[in-house]
Amino acid sequence: MRVSNIARLGIKEMRSLWRDRMMVVLILWAFTASVYVAATGIPETLNKAPIAIVDEDQSPLSQRIVNAFYPPYFTPPAMIDQQAVDAAMDQGRYTFVLDIPPNFQRDLLAGRHPEIQLNVDATRMGQAFSGNAYVQQIVTSEVAGFAGHNSRATALPVSLAVRARFNPNLTALWFGAVMQVINHVTILSIILTGAALIREREHGTVEHLLVMPVTPFEIMAAKVWSMGLVVLVATWFSLTFVVQGAMHVPIEGSIGLFLLGAAAHLFATTSMGIFLGTFARSMPQFGLLVILTIVPLELLSGGSTPRESMPKLVQDIMLAAPTTHFVKLAQGILYRGADLTVVWPQLLAILAIGAVFFTIALAQFRRAINTMA
Repeated sequence: MRVSNIARLGIKEMRSLWRDRMMVVLILWAFTASVYVAATGIPETLNKAPIAIVDEDQSPLSQRIVNAFYPPYFTPPAMIDQQAVDAAMDQGRYTFVLDIPPNFQRDLLAGRHPEIQLNVDATRMGQAFSGNAYVQQIVTSEVAGFAGHNSRATALPVSLAVRARFNPNLTALWFGAVMQVINHVTILSIILTGAALIREREHGTVEHLLVMPVTPFEIMAAKVWSMGLVVLVATWFSLTFVVQGAMHVPIEGSIGLFLLGAAAHLFATTSMGIFLGTFARSMPQFGLLVILTIVPLELLSGGSTPRESMPKLVQDIMLAAPTTHFVKLAQGILYRGADLTVVWPQLLAILAIGAVFFTIALAQFRRAINTMA
């Protein structure tokens, strides 16, 4: 009867979720439009930055520099004069204005060190930060190439051959789309299970469960498998039809193996959701608790920034979080095509952490049930 009770209670949870239209909309948005918008709407690399150039030299070198700026990193450069620079920057028409001084080519060939002025609109932080380095690299490369044709430069005995693995074109879309799905697995699983518990408390159905021949373990296990299954199906749909289908992002490894790791991860995160739901008395309180939980889990798991760049103490503490191991497992499978022989340590770590979280959440859930009784 215990397995039967868990199955029936889980079906009840999914029916209750289906009647909650706003939660259904949240799931659909999170695993479809949200993935697409996050990956394409805010690119991490420079994309079509507006630039203007003041060419006071009118030399072959200055024309070479002008021709080096082209899409997709920059818009075609607008040629303006010196008097229009301040007004254009004040109006926010350009993020960068490059001023090539008179006699720039002549001074360079004479062995002098002429300077080029770069004006940057720093209110556009995303473009200003990365674009500044792009502009300097382009100008330096063009000047070095021009000077090399006009001098007898000695070739270096060593050359560097760069090979970008797993993402040869360094496309930020590939990283952003997959990471958005990985993050939503954690966020939605915590929200759905916690919201399911609070919804029953607000609707008064918890009292109905207390008079039925079911145990707290059965009630909690039903919420874990039902909400976990919903997130797992949504994850498969998002990877297959949104990431691979609509956005044409290649998935190197086995989606089935990733879903196995995601199921283990959901065992831990759904338990966390129930644990938080036992403390919250309303959905607003639960929302605040979720924010306090999700932010460190997402920022310190290694998905946003490498763990190696974090303080050693933070790295050690985050080993107790399932997201740390899940991000490493997911990136290894989806980005680098890792198989079970590579990711089994992370899989075991997630299962062990999930068992601990489930035990703690079950004990707290029993106390909460007894209080309600």
